Amino acid sequence: MYHQPVSDLMAFVLAGGKSTRMGRDKAFLELDGQTLLVRALALARSVARDVQIVGDRKKFSAFGPVVEDVYPERGPLGGIHAALAGSATEFNLMLAVDLPFIAPPFLEYLIAQARAGGAVVTVPRTGGRWQPLCAVYRRAFATVAERSLLAGMNKIDTLFLEVETRVLDDSEWSKAGFSAGMFRNLNTPEELETARRGREEPG
Repeated sequence: MYHQPVSDLMAFVLAGGKSTRMGRDKAFLELDGQTLLVRALALARSVARDVQIVGDRKKFSAFGPVVEDVYPERGPLGGIHAALAGSATEFNLMLAVDLPFIAPPFLEYLIAQARAGGAVVTVPRTGGRWQPLCAVYRRAFATVAERSLLAGMNKIDTLFLEVETRVLDDSEWSKAGFSAGMFRNLNTPEELETARRGREEPG
């Protein structure tokens, strides 16, 4: 486990989603008195010295360096591609802005698993569902992502079959003391309100 940010890793906060179901920009929603963007940036900075935001430069430049999509309007894959295309490091953590329950120890675990082998992607899976927006990618994945984008395909998980992928199933990381609840994201006003109430309840 790491106790300080590592220099062979960049971290990218993916903040460019449309937030259609939420009805307003998720990056600026507040939980525990902080916006989701500020929370995500603090989390990313706990494991990486170089942290950048993937999204609209006009909207986010006040918060840190911003990377804009090379292929706009192509969803998370477009964001991952843009991040990797401009990355200066072999390892690259991708972190969605709407995953406020991820904690630094899990990211440290994830990064350690990525660095221990030669996989191009190290990605958690919980309940059979991939978590590609809390995963570590080597720069080589940019080529695979660009080929898919040029072909008009935006799905991320199908590309994991094209590269060496280290899958971290919940049966594995739960033994390390982590809970599936950390992957709960906030897509709707109801989910946000439930999260806020849960933080306020004593226990």
